[in-house]
Amino acid sequence: MFLEVTKAEYMEGYKVMLHFNNGECRVVDLYSSLKGEVFAPLKDIEYFKQFSIRFNTIEWENGADFAPEYLYEIGKVA
Repeated sequence: MFLEVTKAEYMEGYKVMLHFNNGECRVVDLYSSLKGEVFAPLKDIEYFKQFSIRFNTIEWENGADFAPEYLYEIGKVA
């Protein structure tokens, strides 16, 4: 089974509650993952909040995204 993000809810700071297609929910804190040029705009918390689900993961308007497997791995069971 390929992991997919089916729902995403902003929590606080750089934390997002993610629902996966395997039925699990995990809270991911992406603060330490915002490295590199494409992720620089996400350090603005208002911009960070503006994600959507696209191609089975969360993505921002500038094209920044994370693999669902990575999000699952770093997430803490909710």
